[in-house]
Amino acid sequence: MTSQVAVTGLGCISALGPDVAAFWSGLSAGRSGIKPLEFPGSEELHVRIGGQIKDFDASAHFSAAKLPFLDPFAQFALIAAREAVKDAGLSPAEVAGPRTAVILGTGIGGISTLNEAFYQRYAQGKRRIDAATIPKAMPNAAPSHVSMEFGVNGPAFAVCSACSSANHAMGLALTMVRTGVVDRAITGGSEANLNFANVNAWEALKVLTPDACRPFSRGRNGMSLGDGAGIVILERMDAARARGARIHAEMAGFGASSDAGDLLRPDANGAALAMRGALADGGLAPEDIDYVNAHGTGTLLNDPVETAAIRLVFGAHADRLAVSSTKSLHGHALGAAGALEMVATVLALQHQVAPPTANWLERDPKCDLDYVPNEARAMPIRAAMSNSFAFGGLNAVLTVKRAG
Repeated sequence: MTSQVAVTGLGCISALGPDVAAFWSGLSAGRSGIKPLEFPGSEELHVRIGGQIKDFDASAHFSAAKLPFLDPFAQFALIAAREAVKDAGLSPAEVAGPRTAVILGTGIGGISTLNEAFYQRYAQGKRRIDAATIPKAMPNAAPSHVSMEFGVNGPAFAVCSACSSANHAMGLALTMVRTGVVDRAITGGSEANLNFANVNAWEALKVLTPDACRPFSRGRNGMSLGDGAGIVILERMDAARARGARIHAEMAGFGASSDAGDLLRPDANGAALAMRGALADGGLAPEDIDYVNAHGTGTLLNDPVETAAIRLVFGAHADRLAVSSTKSLHGHALGAAGALEMVATVLALQHQVAPPTANWLERDPKCDLDYVPNEARAMPIRAAMSNSFAFGGLNAVLTVKRAG
């Protein structure tokens, strides 16, 4: 272990609302943001629900000159980054320059832009594609726009590892701050994947629920997709304290692994390897963890495998853990999922409240942990873990603890 790293800023936009306050209000009340989808063609889909960000007016956030170059996933990243930087109390001069990094995850980048461009070309017969299509769609557009907005000259790049993207991004940012490569990082993830073509493609995989996402519950039948962005500001703990910053939590450890097994079928041993790595990197024993924000997609396969992985890592302590999946409230935001869940995990530490797993009906014999069903729970939380496991067998886990 080397230097401690503080979480000093939080920002997010999700189906639960436009900021962190709305996010926590929804989580702590167990109020789901998963609603009927509203976009062209949604009436033709079999699955018509998701964590869509409703009543969003991009022109209220961006100038008319800038908007043509911003896919929604970059818009969400900028909105969340603005909130996080403000929350951290950093001045523009402190953020700008080569000592700040911008590292953001995304699973699929500007797919809304590609969807629209291909529809115009193939369905409407337009001969010319918008010249802004490539710069809007490229997965690194979000960190590029964030770096430009804040004048960041340090390392800035995108991480793309499907549903683990944000956790991989935050883990890299943690390492870079801890080892002194930079003084601070704007990190997390962003995704805007709710459009006809993408939801239709996910339907083909038969992993989406047509009615309700109920992770770990008997009767679960799939996940709900979601849009959104989550951003955290990481700083060296000593620097944050020196400037009198409010410290939300300590980002303690990062663990990553690969199943090296199957593109779609998860493996408990691979997930357990990443969880053990995050504990060791953070100097934590399994008994130090009180709450796990699970990957918990609500699919038939994922939830028993994650349950088995938690038992492999925590042993008897697994029965004393509170485990919940907030995807049932904000949807599965793919490359942004880990970032929204990190915001949720830090807020759980702050408020000493474990958010619930919504829509839980009854116990499944293959899912036999305490999943905080349906109602938030006030409880002591000293340290917490946030899991992300991706198609392709790529696992990334983070641990946080209360700042001492």
